[in-house]
Amino acid sequence: MGQDYYAVLELGRGASDGDIKEAYRVLALRNHPLKCKEPWAPERFRQLAEAYDVLSDPRKKGVYDKFGEEGLKGGVPLEFGTENSWSDGYVFHNNPYKVFKDFFGGDNPFAEFFTKDGSEPNMAFGGLRGRGARKQDPPIERELYLALEDLFYGCTKKIKISRRVMNEDGQSTSIRDKILTIDVQPGWKQGTRITFEKEGDQGPNIIPADITFVVHEKPHPRFKRAGDDLIYVATIPLVKALVGCAVAVRTLDGRLLNIPVNDVVHPAYCKVVPTEGMPLPQAPARRGDLVIRFDVVFPKQLTPHKKKLLKMALLG
Repeated sequence: MGQDYYAVLELGRGASDGDIKEAYRVLALRNHPLKCKEPWAPERFRQLAEAYDVLSDPRKKGVYDKFGEEGLKGGVPLEFGTENSWSDGYVFHNNPYKVFKDFFGGDNPFAEFFTKDGSEPNMAFGGLRGRGARKQDPPIERELYLALEDLFYGCTKKIKISRRVMNEDGQSTSIRDKILTIDVQPGWKQGTRITFEKEGDQGPNIIPADITFVVHEKPHPRFKRAGDDLIYVATIPLVKALVGCAVAVRTLDGRLLNIPVNDVVHPAYCKVVPTEGMPLPQAPARRGDLVIRFDVVFPKQLTPHKKKLLKMALLG
């Protein structure tokens, strides 16, 4: 059995054109997804639009009244024409918002909601405030991986996103690409958040989500970051740990530092080189420190003679 369009509009079969229009007006406003937040509202809104689309058109209504939904959609024999000639079947365009907009025209009480940029709706229409108010989609987070050099110098990153945007009709949407530009500032740290407001998917009944990029530092072959400082691990043999040495460090900006180490390098020892670390985010002209830690390589074996010499040198 086919769909009963009269029952959808809560009407009897003898309903007049005026009854059909009034029923659609009341029910479409009551069940519009912007006002009714029940999960079944979009489907109910679509059914109302299809029922009104059929019953408000004299030709479609005439076929439906005589042959039902099956005849309307499957086609019926033409009363006048060649043998085996059938009418084209009815297909609903499946855009209930178009039916709604065409019905209300310039007096559409929901016109304020169909903003192309997805901004906050104007809650001027009575009954829409509160329960019917649109809520913004939750924020979208994306990871932004940056090299330590990017965070040292600063840079500009252009990121292409694909999102759903409103079309000119104010109801349908399409997928389009957009380039977002991030100006990375010297000294930004892991966890820095960059938010682009309302750059998420648009729609006639949603406020687009904010898109937030969260900075993640890529591993570096020479340095590890600790706040505003840079940690460098120098591998030296035991003899240099005891008698002193110079450590060569290539900086992020390409300079070669030769740092003298005259102290005895014990397990907890580190050498601090001031102002050779990362730029400070609040004052990029200032920098943190370079902290050199040591991995001391012990000999795998010693000859008896070397042991004797070491004992004499260390024990006196």
